Amino acid sequence: MAKYTQEDIKRIVQEENVKYIRLQFTDILGTIKNVEIPVSQLEKALDNKMMFDGSSIEGFVRIEESDMYLYPDLDTFVVFPWTSEKGKVARFICDIYNPDGTPFDGDPRANLKRILKEMEDLGFSDFNLGPEPEFFLFKLDEKGEPTLELNDKGGYFDLAPTDLGENCRRDIVLELEEMGFEIEASHHEVAPGQHEIDFKYASALTACDDIQTFKLVVKTIARKHGLHATFMPKPLFGVNGSGMHCNLSLFKDGENAFYDKTGELELSTTARQFIAGIIKHAPNFTAVTNPTVNSYKRLVPGYEAPCYVAWSARNRSPLIRIPASRGISTRVEVRSVDPSANPYLAMAVLLKAGLDGIKNNLEAPKPIDRNIYVMNKEERLAEGIVDLPATLASALDNLKSDEVIQSALGEHLLEHFLEAKEIEWDMFRTQVHPWERDQYMSQY
Repeated sequence: MAKYTQEDIKRIVQEENVKYIRLQFTDILGTIKNVEIPVSQLEKALDNKMMFDGSSIEGFVRIEESDMYLYPDLDTFVVFPWTSEKGKVARFICDIYNPDGTPFDGDPRANLKRILKEMEDLGFSDFNLGPEPEFFLFKLDEKGEPTLELNDKGGYFDLAPTDLGENCRRDIVLELEEMGFEIEASHHEVAPGQHEIDFKYASALTACDDIQTFKLVVKTIARKHGLHATFMPKPLFGVNGSGMHCNLSLFKDGENAFYDKTGELELSTTARQFIAGIIKHAPNFTAVTNPTVNSYKRLVPGYEAPCYVAWSARNRSPLIRIPASRGISTRVEVRSVDPSANPYLAMAVLLKAGLDGIKNNLEAPKPIDRNIYVMNKEERLAEGIVDLPATLASALDNLKSDEVIQSALGEHLLEHFLEAKEIEWDMFRTQVHPWERDQYMSQY
């Protein structure tokens, strides 16, 4: 991440002919919000004096306590390369503060900072995240609305002409690189119309900022190609859904705390305790890492998405995989997370779960190196493998049972998250779906 002073920003704004500044933040559902100001108001923004109405944002505050302030993080400043040469648009990612100058409890970004402070108090210096977000590209209709028509029939690692999304994906990569991303891989995924672009790991807060920026760039550039990009976990029945595998590692004094050359699988005690914490709390943090009704259409057997709580250094059917790299690259890959998750909240609960394993010296179960998908329920139970929740409703019930994961969100975020998601489930539960009419209209 670039390090900027106020003077650097003022100079770049002038050199790049920036005319508008977007002050971005993320609501409780993970949706990017922004207040756009003309460049004449830049000084006011840099002095943390830009105010907005928090009562209009999902999960923030009531109307009688609505005044909130946007504090730009100077290091997140970037000029959007696709904007007009006649007057470019730049952005900051902001933290949200109360009028009395204290951080707002309902700000997902500030909440992640709180959990990172807990990590530092345990003696760790950094928590790194390498995300792997997947997405689908659908064609737009003549009105600019998304259709269900995919733009290609490609498969895993296919090339053009089968992969007709290649040019769009390449343009996305070019824009991201111009914005400072280090792209590690870009390829077609398993399902037709499905794509993955992997960027270099970073400290968790920066990586979460990057995920939000990534989503914005993908959607913006896709539309320029006449396509709609969606991070919906399972837009189509019968094909793989979109995940966002999260590669996690803790550092201490510049060293990877998960690596131990003398340990079994070259994993440290810290790594095993972290894995144990993730496994213990996985059914209870799933409401946060997989937060939509649709998320649970992806977490089913047969489509490469993990629905069983276990770990392995070899196979990809469990929740947790340990990639082969060791040394500084030793990491724990949590495979259940999907890209509809609010990344700041997802990282808060994953880190909190792992730290709970470390603080309480939890012992990881033995790794499962068989394909769990071919094991029956009795075999899974014999190995101590439990299932992830099958619906958003059961995931929310699990969340309510786990004080550790609740504390990762804090009182304000927890209350508003549960309220929003229970409304979402109830709307789905009471809706009559086409499948029901197809199934029952003639039969009964």
